[in-house]
Amino acid sequence: MEVKQVLHMNGGLGDTSYANNSLLQRKVISMTKPITEEAITELYISMNAPKNLCMAELGCSSGPNTMVVATELVKMVLKLCRTLGQQPPEFQIHLNDLNGNDFNSIFQVHLPMFQLELQDHETSRGRVSPCFVSAVPGSFYGRLFPSRTLHFIHSSYSLMWLSKIPKEVELLNKDNIYMASASPRQVIDAYYNQFRTDFSTFLRCRSEEVVSGGRMVLTILGRKSEDACSKDCCYLWELLALALKQMVAEGVIEEEKLQSFNIPQYTPSPTEVRKEVEKEGSFSIDHLETLEIPWAACGKGHYPAGAEDRYYDVGSCMRSVVEPLLVQHFGASTMDPLFDKYSKILCHRMANGEEAKFVSVTVSMTRI
Repeated sequence: MEVKQVLHMNGGLGDTSYANNSLLQRKVISMTKPITEEAITELYISMNAPKNLCMAELGCSSGPNTMVVATELVKMVLKLCRTLGQQPPEFQIHLNDLNGNDFNSIFQVHLPMFQLELQDHETSRGRVSPCFVSAVPGSFYGRLFPSRTLHFIHSSYSLMWLSKIPKEVELLNKDNIYMASASPRQVIDAYYNQFRTDFSTFLRCRSEEVVSGGRMVLTILGRKSEDACSKDCCYLWELLALALKQMVAEGVIEEEKLQSFNIPQYTPSPTEVRKEVEKEGSFSIDHLETLEIPWAACGKGHYPAGAEDRYYDVGSCMRSVVEPLLVQHFGASTMDPLFDKYSKILCHRMANGEEAKFVSVTVSMTRI
């Protein structure tokens, strides 16, 4: 499977779209806002009233979250300019994701809302600063921008996706779709080594594109434990594997199909992130922390005690993220019954009051 050809969130504005099932990611962005604000503030002050500010959102996806960080960054800088009595800079914002991303929705729906919000924000305060927005399709595991042109990079919940599935995983992990306690050690090592290769490549490419003193804030779906197979990062995939195995038992999915499917993802620990940043050597770490958020954060509303709807929302969230990979491998006709089974498994497993959490690793860095 060529990962970059099929890895993208569900587009459009339908019930299973990422746009309508990304509340979790929105909450994570909100939780990391203080770190982002500190980084952009220190960057702007160090630049001594720059005439232009060039920023990039890597792995932007599509939906209401796409322009959230860009909106906040621009507002933060404009507030700083007013406080310091300085003319605001011109802003250039690059939105990056893989070619299959639904860029049309961004420019048809969300960009006009972004422009209107900034216009309303600034009209009462005087001049509206020019803000130029562009799409940059392509893998961030390669060069995307000219040398020394970016001042600030942000990415949230994207860098856990790998550029490819290692061969060892395809050959040795036939009873699992991701790392699991039953996976051979070679499989776990292969996943980790692929993450190290990809993340190092990412850092090296960005080091060529970011100006000296530029900032980068990355939030990665990760884990607190040093155990790569911990519940922090593997439980949701184990439950999805159970749903797939049920469909194999029913004869809906061929066993060979299941045995050849693996998730191209690695959720690192803070120690692993720090190790690769320090080894690559182009960035210094200003801030590194983990954040936890319960599965129920996927929910679209408030539920009475014991309600199962929030676990169906977890299933919908997962579907909006992983469905394109599953469709490419198993076919579109299996998706509705698969995610019905998956949501029921989630509800059954969590009925005893157990509450699992998503773990995020956030790192703020400065280009040396």
